[in-house]
Amino acid sequence: MIAPAEARAPGAGLAPLFAAVRARLGLIILLFVLAGAGWWWTLGQMRGMDSGPWTGLGTLGWFLGVWVVMMAAMMFPSVAPTVALYSRMSSERLRLAPLVFTAGYVLAWTGAGLLAFSIAFGGDRVAGDVLAWDRAGRWVAGGTLVLAAVYELTPLKDVCLGKCRSPLGLLLGSWRGGRTGAVRMGMRNGAWCVGCCWALMASLFALGVMNITWMAVVAGLIAVEKTVPWRRVAVYGTGAVLLALGVLLFTAPGAIPGLTIPGGSPMHQQMNQMGK
Repeated sequence: MIAPAEARAPGAGLAPLFAAVRARLGLIILLFVLAGAGWWWTLGQMRGMDSGPWTGLGTLGWFLGVWVVMMAAMMFPSVAPTVALYSRMSSERLRLAPLVFTAGYVLAWTGAGLLAFSIAFGGDRVAGDVLAWDRAGRWVAGGTLVLAAVYELTPLKDVCLGKCRSPLGLLLGSWRGGRTGAVRMGMRNGAWCVGCCWALMASLFALGVMNITWMAVVAGLIAVEKTVPWRRVAVYGTGAVLLALGVLLFTAPGAIPGLTIPGGSPMHQQMNQMGK
């Protein structure tokens, strides 16, 4: 169980997380191994699929399969300390509870993926090819990045990030026993994480959701925000990166490293065929 001194300090920030990491190192290693396997699988699935901003998402089944593994690859490293903290607080009799908690966390992100697919599908049916690069796509992508930068500085982002960085109070205040409780608590933690990171994930769609380079960059920004001691530096730094990318999309998209600019590649045709 967690030390009483830590339990009395829900505002202790990252300290309980670091203590839990030391106490549950094997669990941390397992989550990082799963994340590594997710990166390896995702790399194979996405090879040749990136067609730049607003890359087609394919069929619902294919997208959800890739999305779930992609979320595991991107999020497991940053959520691992929270899972370790939950493991330290839970009963030793429920040895699988941390993995059930993690499954609940992934389930929350699966819901976010369903919502993203629904928005993309509905938008495509209503607006047609309005998001094509040579129409409004470039400008909407740049606007999405600027909006994501602005969200970094909002009170809602601050609250959600606080829950992610200091989950002890959240876990103590919503504790549920058993495996069902573990799923519910994982989903609750995942919902706060979605609230914290939805704008960063939207920026990934704007840069090309099948782009491994930018997937890694966004995952790195998420991990930095959640784990480094200098919270404001991380948030303002992330906001500055997103703003710079948005401005570059407006003015000089070719200057963005690793960005696939639609128009000279057959990738878009491949994705369209997958969606039929």
